[in-house]
Amino acid sequence: MVGDGYTIGEVLNQLKEEFEDITISKIRFLESEGLIYPDRTESGYRKFTDDDIDRLRFILTAQRDHYLPLKVIREQLERVDAGQPPAAGPPLPEPALGVDQQPGQRAAEIAAALEAAVSGGDGLLLEQQAAQVSLNLRDFCEATGLESGDVRALRDFGIIGERGDDPSGPFDGDDLLAARAARELLRLGLEPRHLRMYRQFVDREVALFEQLITPLLRQRNPEARRQATRQLDKVATLTGRMKRALLVRALRGYVHGA
Repeated sequence: MVGDGYTIGEVLNQLKEEFEDITISKIRFLESEGLIYPDRTESGYRKFTDDDIDRLRFILTAQRDHYLPLKVIREQLERVDAGQPPAAGPPLPEPALGVDQQPGQRAAEIAAALEAAVSGGDGLLLEQQAAQVSLNLRDFCEATGLESGDVRALRDFGIIGERGDDPSGPFDGDDLLAARAARELLRLGLEPRHLRMYRQFVDREVALFEQLITPLLRQRNPEARRQATRQLDKVATLTGRMKRALLVRALRGYVHGA
């Protein structure tokens, strides 16, 4: 340990080998969510103890290996802070989610964990195990809060699944994330047909990205494929930031010009 604690950069270096997707942004996000609470120096710099690093390792393992949402992880940590063992005992085995949990409930928790990863600024999103769940239409509706008619319409417009697939499923984790976002947009007054343009945007972006990574994929070796994955993740993150910046600027002009 250096001085009276580790800097955030030193913490990142310690955990990077074990958790490849860990970033400074994610550590800051977990702090903002009240899951870790490092000390601060007089000048405001974070200082982490060995206990803080163990706590981070606990959180990251729960997210990566067990797909626990932050709410469940927080409850586990509260038990630890109170001097009690985690609900199912270390190291957070599957029963921690509840042995009687239904597929729809399990899927909702996986989706929440994936959403937390996205909102936390995680890198390497293409390596997230979004397809670890397979749901029929009834369980998918339970997990997303959508009516079956809306689910079928979203599939028809290419927002979830593939057009022409069986409308009763199965649905995976990627479908869950898209459907949960679509649900909020539908509640704001949009219709499934309005969301079709997002699938069109994605198709055009994928065609552009293919030009970047096709030479790597042609090499047909694991390292080239990992490099292609990292490159796609970076490009997707950067283009997402650009789209958000352009959209905010356009909307700001619209609001102030109205």
